[in-house]
Amino acid sequence: MRQLLVINPNTSVSVSNLLQQHVQAAAGSHVAVRTATARFGAPYIACEASYAVAGHAALDAWSNELAQPHPQPDAVLIGCFGDPGLMALRESSPVPVTGLAEASFIEAARHGRYAIVTGGERWGPMLQRLAQALGHAHALAGIHTVAPTGAQLAADPEAARTLLSQACSDVVRQMGVQAVILGGAGLAGMAALVQHQVAVPVIDSVVAGATWALSAHPVSPERKMAGFDVAWAGVSGEMAALGYA
Repeated sequence: MRQLLVINPNTSVSVSNLLQQHVQAAAGSHVAVRTATARFGAPYIACEASYAVAGHAALDAWSNELAQPHPQPDAVLIGCFGDPGLMALRESSPVPVTGLAEASFIEAARHGRYAIVTGGERWGPMLQRLAQALGHAHALAGIHTVAPTGAQLAADPEAARTLLSQACSDVVRQMGVQAVILGGAGLAGMAALVQHQVAVPVIDSVVAGATWALSAHPVSPERKMAGFDVAWAGVSGEMAALGYA
């Protein structure tokens, strides 16, 4: 059975449970999905500072999981629409690594120009920067952020469905896009609920992440064993054990 490790780089167990449920459903019964929750950081990533800490937390959670008596993962998915720690984890991992945002960019671009709808106004410039860094900015028509964070939207699904349906319809009309990404771990499952009110495909970032992690590996990892190319000081024992002595 294939093993997929999902890393929730924030400390919200409720988000981890949501990720576990939706990634497992997307992966199917032939894949064992295991979700690890960050041991420190923010309950929900919604600003530059929490994003920076989340990169460290993702590496720490990954190191801790590798130290447990579980089967080693065949792929790793960063369960945050923003992919904190993506490049560092990819550099350190012997198996493919992606994040919700990167996988969604790839999926949405197959339809043509796309827009992003997500929660938390500070995510706008952060996601624009990420799309640029990953080479997907050319197909990104724009980013629409609604005021509530992903955590707040997840806490009130009925209100979220109304708000997100309108936001998705607005970006299609205003930007003329061929797809919309509904981004955020806390918004898992929402795309299916709003799709009938939106004229173009609505991409669920969690489903896109699971699909990419299990099927599409454009770049083969060069590392044969997990590890960091640095002698750590002051990090967790699990991270230190994977670094240079």
